Amino acid sequence: MGWVERVDQRVFDRVAAAHPPGLQTVLPRLSLAADHSRLWLGTAAALAALGNRPARRAALRGVGALALASLATNTVVKYVSRRERPLIDAVPLARRLHRQPKSTSFPSGHAASAAAFATGVAMESRRHGLLVAPFAAAVAASRVYVGVHYPADVLAGCAIGVGAALATSRWLPRRPPVGQFTHRQVSAPALPRGAGLCVVVNAEAAPGSAPAADRIRALLPEAEVVEHRAGEDLGALFDAAAERAAALGVCGGDGSVNAAAARSAERGLPLAVFPGGTLNHFALDTGLRGFEDTAEAVDGGQAVGVDLGRIRPAPGEGGEEAGCFLNTFSLGLYPELVHAREELRRRSPLRTWSKWPSAAISLVHVLRTAEPFEVRVNGRSRRLWLLFAGNGLYSPEGFAPSHRTQLDDGLLDVRTVTADKPLARTRLALAALTGTLPYSRIHDAVRLPRLRLAALPQGSTLAFDGETATAPAELLLDKHPAPLVLYRSAPEDPR
Repeated sequence: MGWVERVDQRVFDRVAAAHPPGLQTVLPRLSLAADHSRLWLGTAAALAALGNRPARRAALRGVGALALASLATNTVVKYVSRRERPLIDAVPLARRLHRQPKSTSFPSGHAASAAAFATGVAMESRRHGLLVAPFAAAVAASRVYVGVHYPADVLAGCAIGVGAALATSRWLPRRPPVGQFTHRQVSAPALPRGAGLCVVVNAEAAPGSAPAADRIRALLPEAEVVEHRAGEDLGALFDAAAERAAALGVCGGDGSVNAAAARSAERGLPLAVFPGGTLNHFALDTGLRGFEDTAEAVDGGQAVGVDLGRIRPAPGEGGEEAGCFLNTFSLGLYPELVHAREELRRRSPLRTWSKWPSAAISLVHVLRTAEPFEVRVNGRSRRLWLLFAGNGLYSPEGFAPSHRTQLDDGLLDVRTVTADKPLARTRLALAALTGTLPYSRIHDAVRLPRLRLAALPQGSTLAFDGETATAPAELLLDKHPAPLVLYRSAPEDPR
């Protein structure tokens, strides 16, 4: 027996002989509750159902880390190590589990899952991580206390769990702290108590719009708040509001913010965004975490300048501007996914389905039925699965770009996934699953001030800021010549 095993056995024997008060009933129950990760899955469900966006991301990362740690522990390391479980003769009967585990001892799967979940949660939300960490530590310690693992098994499991949580950043990148965002300050009129501000609240994008409208009125009592209802023309409400306001406000999701931004840019009005949608990508990328941040900026006249992407007919084609985008423009797989998701929600009798189940079902359909498309990109013929253009540089590169720290760089973040290479669909799936798309030969990324697309197939669908439309045969993407003035204070890092 090596010295490590001797120390391991000595510590195990001392724990077995110890009788710390109050732990004899608590630790065995915690150990049992963590069987099959029930404790952590239940915690994740509570965070997702009751928490805010950081809590939901914490739940998602925690479950992802847990799954990765369980896979590594139970299918690889345990199979290789083959360490026998400790003898439990010295462990008091009251501590022992009713059903002893039959798998090998090294490493502790319970410790790996606990450390993975706690670390994953802490990576997204320090506050929630501090709440989960004591329970994770207790579960890990309980495995020695009830006599089913040596201390080294637990330490190794914790190391695997922490590593698994850190590895999730490859598939679910962390959003940087608000203090790392880079935005150019610009002048905007201060509107004390909201005087001169007209806010349109989109009830369809923000369920429960009455509470949202009431919150805005409480924060800015002199602002005019208009509530959009089903069947009303949202664009007409924005047009009317822009005609009579000194500043335009919007409460809703990214599609609603897009519509408001187009009117603000057209009339040179500052924009106030109250995050009220499901995802709020634009608000998050500008550092707006809630209504209070926006109200503070409006009251004090604090603002930043941000780029606004334009979708226009190509030069010489005539016609009006096709639209604008604050976040992303895309052709190919993603527009098909958005269209299939919304069609599923429209046709289903369960109209209250959230976007996530609908998107999951639609993704299966799209991956099975999608076809590549032909297009000329800046004069070069390409056969593609996907074309993505971001309004500013997105991080990280790859299949799931998630955030921007600067919104006024004047560039489009253009990424393509080619269908010209052999087994392109298979390579796309493998690269997405392994997080290696930026290094794949089917993926290209460039930064451009403008992008011309031509010879698009008739009936092609394009997507911008979560909305879809039929693409013209030829179009030009560039930036609006004047920056969009956005009310934004300097919030502290909410995590």
